[in-house]
Amino acid sequence: MRALLVANPAATTTSARTRDVLTHALASEMKLESITTEYRGHARDLGRQAAESDDIDLVVALGGDGTVNEVVNGLLHNGPDPDSLPRLAVVPGGSTNVFARALGLPNDAVEATGALLDALRERRERTVGLGLAEGAPGTEDESVPARWFTFCAGFGFDAGVVGRVEQQRERGKRSTHALYVRQLLRQYFEEPNRRHGTVTLERPGADPVTDLVLSIVCNTSPWTYLGNRPLYASPEASFDTALDVLALDRLSTPSVARYATQLLTSTPERGPHGKHAVSLHDLTDFTLHSKVPLPFQMDGDHLGLRTSVRFTGVRRALRVIV
Repeated sequence: MRALLVANPAATTTSARTRDVLTHALASEMKLESITTEYRGHARDLGRQAAESDDIDLVVALGGDGTVNEVVNGLLHNGPDPDSLPRLAVVPGGSTNVFARALGLPNDAVEATGALLDALRERRERTVGLGLAEGAPGTEDESVPARWFTFCAGFGFDAGVVGRVEQQRERGKRSTHALYVRQLLRQYFEEPNRRHGTVTLERPGADPVTDLVLSIVCNTSPWTYLGNRPLYASPEASFDTALDVLALDRLSTPSVARYATQLLTSTPERGPHGKHAVSLHDLTDFTLHSKVPLPFQMDGDHLGLRTSVRFTGVRRALRVIV
């Protein structure tokens, strides 16, 4: 087997020594080329090169969810073709590693490497669905290129939190759960639309859902992790179905306290619920429109402001080693 290892040197939980050990372990089982990313978007470029080559069977992403997202977008640059494209393997090296953990992989890079080698020997793999987001036709965002996401996207409040965290990391702050909580509180108290939402969800064959403040799009479950605690925004979301949505039309102090508690105590059977919550399952095609530009994020990566985003749930998009 010929494989490409794409390693992010800035990954939060791996050191240069750890990466060397993991590289040697993988190289003992396959013909491995290892490349360390040097710039934002480098992992995407490497994934595209692997997809367009004739001799790469496997791409291993060593890093966090952002690195995985870039590799996936490179692999699927010309569209999904799970029978022909290289398979994807993930060695978690970030602070949260939602995609890897949702696949059932250990959150420790060394243990995950051992699990990966076992899976390769036993030929264990699965084909997963992915989400695709792009500018909605007929809007000012229609020229925004399409981009794939592996586990979630957010339009509005939660994307604002992600943007604040990224700003703090650029100033040298470490990505910790405490940092996320602080930025969440700041986003809440400075959120101008928390009582009267500006987002409308439109989907074929159904009435629009209006006045949404928060909209989380899930491709799998759990939505994210708080330390070792999984949080289930859309418990029914799965790599085997299309996309799920959790939306809220109000963020008053009582409702925030109620939904935050429900999220912290959520289970695979029950997520946030109530009169201000909208839960939709297995959506293949829908659009989110906003009256004002709002923050947008995919797989924990803040992508700036948008007014309209079209989502597509694509089943059986990519083969993954598990």
